[in-house]
Amino acid sequence: MNVARAPDELPFRERAVAIGTFDGIHVGHRRVLETVIAAPAAASIVTFDPHPRTVLGSPTPLLTTLERRLELFGAAGIEDTLVVELDSAVAALGAREFAETILSPFGARIVAAGAGFRFGVGGRVDVEELTRLGFEVRPVPIVEGVSSERIRELARAGEVRAAARLLGRPFEVEGEVERGDRRGRVLGFPTANLGVGDAMLLPPYGIYAGAARGHRAAVSIGVNPHFAGGRRRVEAFLLDYDGDLYGQRLVVELWERLRDERAFADEAALVEQIGRDVEATRAAEPPP
Repeated sequence: MNVARAPDELPFRERAVAIGTFDGIHVGHRRVLETVIAAPAAASIVTFDPHPRTVLGSPTPLLTTLERRLELFGAAGIEDTLVVELDSAVAALGAREFAETILSPFGARIVAAGAGFRFGVGGRVDVEELTRLGFEVRPVPIVEGVSSERIRELARAGEVRAAARLLGRPFEVEGEVERGDRRGRVLGFPTANLGVGDAMLLPPYGIYAGAARGHRAAVSIGVNPHFAGGRRRVEAFLLDYDGDLYGQRLVVELWERLRDERAFADEAALVEQIGRDVEATRAAEPPP
């Protein structure tokens, strides 16, 4: 998939374009992607970075990084993606200016958007306005009960399996693997410490069963209360994995929440509990 930051970085061709932030790329978003992929034109995306709510003064925790969104677009079959750097000037564009500066210059003819799509200050760009400007607009019905905000609510409650049903794939956390204090290695359970961006949504502190790099993973999210930690950490122990992940980006699936994090009477009790967490992770079922 080709990725551009300006329309003139992509060849001019007849395009079917899906417009949206697509945070999470949930099952409703996928219907929009399927609409442009099925259209008789080059399947393309116009997406925004940062999230429009951030620009409009109401930041919201993100379900997916831009890098992950682009990966998922490509995996779905999108040919080209235009990432629009969103600032107050772009957010203030009317429908005609939006079309003339963003859509028309790289050949957009068909536009797909979720029913109720609105963009910009006061929702000045919507499907009706785009239709009046001559685009063939294909509204995509909303999937009842599915939204990025609903997924955030479930994730905040630790309901990662329920969130997965709306996403159509496991809930994920990601970040670059950083060097930690190496306590896990001393205890016999070496972990990958993820540097997760502050803008990303994390579920409640606790221990989770999941997977990464094709291996099941026992994942700790929290502050390491047994060691009187104070800084938030995301640590993944990849079962049956032997390799160096430092400096690499790691996407970790969270399948289910196993327990709260807590301090233990001594290190032996901690090691015993981690062993039970590992066995629970081996037995865990991935989301359907």
